[in-house]
Amino acid sequence: MKKVSILMIYNEKLGYENNEFNKSVRSLVNQNYENWELILVDERGEKAQYPEILKHEKIKHVPCRFKNRANSINQALKVCTGDYVMLVNNEQSLITFRLSTLEIFLRVAERHQNTGMVYSDNRLIEADGSEKDIHLLDYHEGRLRDNLDFGAVLFFPKLVLDEIGGLNEKYKAAFIYDLRLRISERYQIVHVAARQNGHLYYAHAAAKEFNVFDYLLAGKDVQLEMEDAVSEHLKRIGAYLLPEQNYHHFKYSTVEEKKFEECIASVVIPVFDREEFIGTAIESVQAQTIQKVEVIVVVNGGEDDPTIKGVKPYLPGGEKYDPVKPTVKLIVEDINNIGHCLNKGLRQASGKYYVQLDSDDRLKPDAVEKLVEVFDADDRIGMVIGSYEVWQQDDTTGEITRMEEIPVVTHDEWSEENGRNNLLRINGAGAPRSGHIKIMLQLGGFDMNDSDQCRNYGEDYDLVMRMSEQYKIGRVWQPIYDVIRHSGGTDHNIDQATIDRNDNAKDFMRLEAVGRRKKINSPAQ
Repeated sequence: MKKVSILMIYNEKLGYENNEFNKSVRSLVNQNYENWELILVDERGEKAQYPEILKHEKIKHVPCRFKNRANSINQALKVCTGDYVMLVNNEQSLITFRLSTLEIFLRVAERHQNTGMVYSDNRLIEADGSEKDIHLLDYHEGRLRDNLDFGAVLFFPKLVLDEIGGLNEKYKAAFIYDLRLRISERYQIVHVAARQNGHLYYAHAAAKEFNVFDYLLAGKDVQLEMEDAVSEHLKRIGAYLLPEQNYHHFKYSTVEEKKFEECIASVVIPVFDREEFIGTAIESVQAQTIQKVEVIVVVNGGEDDPTIKGVKPYLPGGEKYDPVKPTVKLIVEDINNIGHCLNKGLRQASGKYYVQLDSDDRLKPDAVEKLVEVFDADDRIGMVIGSYEVWQQDDTTGEITRMEEIPVVTHDEWSEENGRNNLLRINGAGAPRSGHIKIMLQLGGFDMNDSDQCRNYGEDYDLVMRMSEQYKIGRVWQPIYDVIRHSGGTDHNIDQATIDRNDNAKDFMRLEAVGRRKKINSPAQ
């Protein structure tokens, strides 16, 4: 009978009391699979006494001097006698197991010939006692995000952990991320999905509200570790792009350059039902220090879309029309397909450069000026990514104020040397984005919901990845854009199903990017 070694952490920072920890131990004692051991990794120090929890003959108390979590786990692995290892992330959340947890993990691992890791759906018990099922995503090579949720329990064949050398102790934060990347290179990562009453364990914790700006609050040292882990992974699988590799120069003919004397940049705004915001967006373009720009508003709600009323005052004959100010063009579509709207705007643009602007945001006055300066510096630059501030609109007064708790978003993961590799682990491609319209169209333009799971999400992320594989990405480090948060925004009240759908879309785009980059490195394949 195969033996399972269970690794759990004990220290003075547990997010619950000792008597609660006993619930985890009891749920192991009651398992219908009997051949197991619990390695209790005690990080209070080498002289730590056995904690005041339930004692059992199958529990091994392993005191250790804390260096980092990877080191603690590696020390525990040295005393494991099991054929399989179940690693439990129990520090903040109390984890309790169902009667068949061990047996199902074990049997699933045995069913697959090349199992490297098994993870499963689970049930979250909220602080108020309510429960909800947590359904995780199936794994594939494009799941390169460092925030990919595998749950709190990971199950490994011990031989796999031995073969890859355990956890990499150079990482204080990225050790699990690095572990699953290394395992995925040689072995299968298996997901045990659950439907009604099929979850394998309970996680007793309050759910955290989703915040699209969470990644901004992670420390720089953590971000650098994650970047190092994904870069090393990409090198090992042949998808890493070296600095300067595969960059192309781009030039225009004299005739083309002559055309741009009247319009250097086209600001394209795809919009649906944003009458109250569109005027502010348009006026932010018309206030640019470089006036050789145009605004192309692509309304996608049909002729009855109320946004049209907000645009008409800026058209010839409207009360806000000024022939001296940059031109405003209106295109009306009746299909809500953001990629199509953007592509149509590109095809009707007069400018050399596309500039991003969402209908409920605004450009700072020197945005276009700063973008053009970067383009002019290097003819290998196909796209420029700026920096932005986050502002909040009061739903009652309409007042817009700067959210000081969120720093200027510079997306400094876009380093000159490694930004395009690091992009594969993060969901944000940076904003605002500006690009050579001719190059963007040559690359196929924006995704039009024709990628797997894409539903008006990720169309720009996909284009940035493809652009970065052939052209240099320039940067503007000063804020040139204001993101306006409001109750009607797409990043408010977002549910888990939408989050998963969006993540699925970008993960599939990453999967395609990995394939393209492998071909760049091995053209004969």
